[in-house]
Amino acid sequence: MLTSSLVSLRAVRASVIVTRNLAATQKAVDPIQQLFLDKIREYKQKGSGGKLVDPSPTIQKELKTELEKLEKQYGGGSGADMTSFPPFKFEEPKLDPIDEQATQAKK
Repeated sequence: MLTSSLVSLRAVRASVIVTRNLAATQKAVDPIQQLFLDKIREYKQKGSGGKLVDPSPTIQKELKTELEKLEKQYGGGSGADMTSFPPFKFEEPKLDPIDEQATQAKK
């Protein structure tokens, strides 16, 4: 009896989850929800390319000053793109060759 009630409870939970997922994929009936979804889609279109969405001149100036601070602190220099990940270049260390003649002479 206990196992049958647990199985039925799991079935009810599964149906609720499926119903919720189907409700999320349908078009919003509530005008507030629809307005919210429209604004999110509009924001996504404006923010394409990784740029700021509708930046004011003060925000642009603040971003520029922060990037200049980073350049000074981390040595980016002028013209360096401080928003991209830095490339790493690892070179093989130069090792001294083993002098085979010196080791043979000692023997």
